[in-house]
Amino acid sequence: MVNLHSASIDRLFEAILNLKTTEDCYKFFEDVCTIKELQDMAQRLDVAFLLTEGMNYQKISQEVNVSTATISRVSKCLNYGSGGYRSAIEQINGKN
Repeated sequence: MVNLHSASIDRLFEAILNLKTTEDCYKFFEDVCTIKELQDMAQRLDVAFLLTEGMNYQKISQEVNVSTATISRVSKCLNYGSGGYRSAIEQINGKN
């Protein structure tokens, strides 16, 4: 993966980490992202959840309405990425 570390990205992540509520997140991300960007990120996380549950590409494609190319990309990140999806999924599942 590309090294994205920079002061600007650190500042972005700091801003995100300081958001306290879901409503705060909605306000921030509605200002920072386009609706399509937000929907795409949410879909990729949905795909990651379904892949970790063992669902096949075809069912995921139908359920989440994404291409198999997107599913493949998320799968590649799950298997060979930096662990971000898995960490987020584990943290969310730990709350349940």
